Amino acid sequence: MYTSLKKHLTAELQSIEEAGLYKKERIIASSQSAEIEVGGKTVLNFCANNYLGLSNNARIIEAAKKAMDTHGFGMSSVRFICGTQDIHKELEAAVSKYFKTEDTILYAACFDANGGVFEPLFSEEDAIISDSLNHASIIDGVRLSKAKRYRYANADMNELENCLKEAQAQRFRIVVTDGVFSMDGNVAPLDKICDLAEKYDALVMVDECHSAGVVGKTGRGVNELFDIYGRIDIHTGTLGKAFGGGIGGFTTGRREIIDLLRQRSRPYLFSNSIPPAIVGASLELFKMLDESDDLHTALVENVEYFRSKMLAAGFDIKPAQSAICAVMLYDAKLSQDFAASMLDEGIYVTGFYYPVVPKGQARIRVQLSAAHNKTHLDKCINAFIKTGKRLSVI
Repeated sequence: MYTSLKKHLTAELQSIEEAGLYKKERIIASSQSAEIEVGGKTVLNFCANNYLGLSNNARIIEAAKKAMDTHGFGMSSVRFICGTQDIHKELEAAVSKYFKTEDTILYAACFDANGGVFEPLFSEEDAIISDSLNHASIIDGVRLSKAKRYRYANADMNELENCLKEAQAQRFRIVVTDGVFSMDGNVAPLDKICDLAEKYDALVMVDECHSAGVVGKTGRGVNELFDIYGRIDIHTGTLGKAFGGGIGGFTTGRREIIDLLRQRSRPYLFSNSIPPAIVGASLELFKMLDESDDLHTALVENVEYFRSKMLAAGFDIKPAQSAICAVMLYDAKLSQDFAASMLDEGIYVTGFYYPVVPKGQARIRVQLSAAHNKTHLDKCINAFIKTGKRLSVI
């Protein structure tokens, strides 16, 4: 049988490569930071989710080491059997405090959090109303539920209201959206979403992976940005982006929702507990964020500087309030050629194209970090201008 499958897979891979859509991974030979080692040379990294610059923070690394000294390397079990340590409960309390929610449940990744939230809570009697640009993990999670599905155009409140009107036929309704949409960098209008949800008796869920640590006066996510504390029922998020850059996810929100997830959420019940090193590092992270807003302030300043210079240079950039800067190129092959040329200039960025973004919407997604300094930013901007002129983009 594999002979036949191999022939099919070979042809499929060849067609992907011929279309300019084949993804090649570059090997990093250093820790994740503003400057990394790739291909034997030092380059500036502008495509990591390292928003607060904490991926190689010495204080967080030391906390991870200490947690291994006191609590071991791995749990070798799921939570409800023998995989729950005191520090797991401490981290859940820290996440709840950060988001001002009632309770939190930890997952191996936010993909698992989103994959495990809908099926336990909603049945064929209910409705899930989802933004068209929601992350793949939300889409997959919705597919696992038997609830009726509605879909509205990205951040389109008129379409959302129409969906909510139709969904009055169902028992329970939930509106689910990314806080910051990962490809465009725009922030969902959560204040308006909450208004509509309250008008039409619906729950609200937001994925905070690209918004927590980034948006809001002190970076505390969409609750802080829109001052809507207590109006969102479910937040999901990751420890793998702004929150230290490791791995691990969480769902935080209403106490009864979290309690039911502990009983029935399959990715939680059947996946190993987060290892102590990640938990210890994450606990230290939340202490750091309580102590100072300096990292978030640096991030905001970097974003404002970079965007203003790139717009002045003539680049087509999606409007956004986040640390994601989508430089639109529209052509898949051009995005790859552009990224390759940038690497020659010492700048590590990646071209995004179908199926990661819609066909004809290829781009370079630049992600700013608090770890970048002005010299880094200027080098990146100058490389964009040089490459943009050479490839007739500007």
